[in-house]
Amino acid sequence: MKAVRTTLLMAAVVLSGCASSGSGADSSQQVSWWNPLSYHWSSALPWNWFGSSLTVTEQGVGGLTGSTAMNESAINDGLNGDYTLRQGMRSHNGEVVSFWQALKEGEVKLVVYGQTQPERIEVMDSTIASADGSKIGDLFSNKFSKAFDNCTLASGTETRDVACRAPGSQHLTYVYHGDWHGPEGLMPSDDTLKNWKISKIVWQR
Repeated sequence: MKAVRTTLLMAAVVLSGCASSGSGADSSQQVSWWNPLSYHWSSALPWNWFGSSLTVTEQGVGGLTGSTAMNESAINDGLNGDYTLRQGMRSHNGEVVSFWQALKEGEVKLVVYGQTQPERIEVMDSTIASADGSKIGDLFSNKFSKAFDNCTLASGTETRDVACRAPGSQHLTYVYHGDWHGPEGLMPSDDTLKNWKISKIVWQR
């Protein structure tokens, strides 16, 4: 019986050493024990082994589409659980607008607007690309040579941004922001716009 207890004790020591060891690890570091009940099993799926990145497409953002329910669980699943979600409401043109903000490290990276299902998704996360490869920070000149027939002044923004429909898309818009001190309500010249950058990718139902 004593031998059995000794064997169990040695096994516990070995397992403890494995759990706390690591390349260059300090023995003073705390050991985090794996809890199967709190583990996100979706990360064990083969297509998530190398990390998963969201893409803005005609259908929506990642798994978040126009048919997704506007609740925390459904939105979290659609965004791969990558963000902290926060619900809010605001008044716009006399109507109450419901939205969910998706935050990472305290910064708002996405906003999802809608009542029962997403109507509009605004993406400000530079790690998310659109289907054509466009990302936050890309230059206007990367996608457009002129604003005419492509862009309008963005509505509903505090700054004088320019919204341009993604080429060949029915649902995606790129919002560009940059320095310009011309008259309010006037579109900046193409020469000015060429140095403006995407500040927001918008999916609209």
